[in-house]
Amino acid sequence: MLLLCGSAYVALSGDGQPLGLHLGLASLCQLLILALGLHKPSAVEMSEMSERSKQNVAHGLAWSYYVGYLKIVLPRLKKSMEEFSSANPNLLACRKTWKLHILIPLSCDVYDDLEKADSNIQYLTDLTETTLARAGTKRRVYKHSLYAIRDEENELWHCAVEYATPLQSLYAMSQDECAAFSREERLEQAKLFYRTLEEILKGSKECAGTYRLIAYEESGEAETHFLSREILWHLRQQHHEEFPVHEGMPPHTPSTTLDSAELNLQISVSDLPHPLRSDGF
Repeated sequence: MLLLCGSAYVALSGDGQPLGLHLGLASLCQLLILALGLHKPSAVEMSEMSERSKQNVAHGLAWSYYVGYLKIVLPRLKKSMEEFSSANPNLLACRKTWKLHILIPLSCDVYDDLEKADSNIQYLTDLTETTLARAGTKRRVYKHSLYAIRDEENELWHCAVEYATPLQSLYAMSQDECAAFSREERLEQAKLFYRTLEEILKGSKECAGTYRLIAYEESGEAETHFLSREILWHLRQQHHEEFPVHEGMPPHTPSTTLDSAELNLQISVSDLPHPLRSDGF
């Protein structure tokens, strides 16, 4: 606009050149700026692009999951684990596993009953409840379930484990025509959810050392004890951190567990959603 106004002023001031020539040159300059990518989209345009590509979905779900749930329950988890361990000293011998193990299947296929997902996963008990007044609800209850995971040698490993519940929303959206979510888009959203949640939790001091994210991609073949093996691998890793293994004993590596490095290769930084405003508010 400034370029067009300047050209009109010069033409009206009488430099001998027709007004159409100035306006044409100004338009060509603007097209050249756009072609070279020198024009930076506004905050509103960036927001619209994120909404069209559905990038804000996983980003918003991750923040909602953290602020509305994890930030509340994780700082209280250690105390619940200590209380249970005092009453049952033989079950939670490894303090490194005193965490909430959060399952993140990239397929978004979430079971309401873990025992039905894998027969090697057995419900044991619930940890101490946390009761809070929340958003108008009196005495809202937060609690975690403790499970016994049976390994190949029939040894039992105990931990608190649950799915990341926002994945159920992603799956439901992919089944709803109004959301217009394809299977491929759901997969990308699940990856973005994991990466965003991981970055949020890494920056949270109050949640440090209280969680373990288990992101995995299920194999195409139906495996009866796939989920228990994934959980066991993470439990063994934590156990080895507290009690180092002897040399010559290579750790078991699962074929489907994904780490953040792999997901970083699949999701570029430019794919992350941008804030709605860039003026600091």
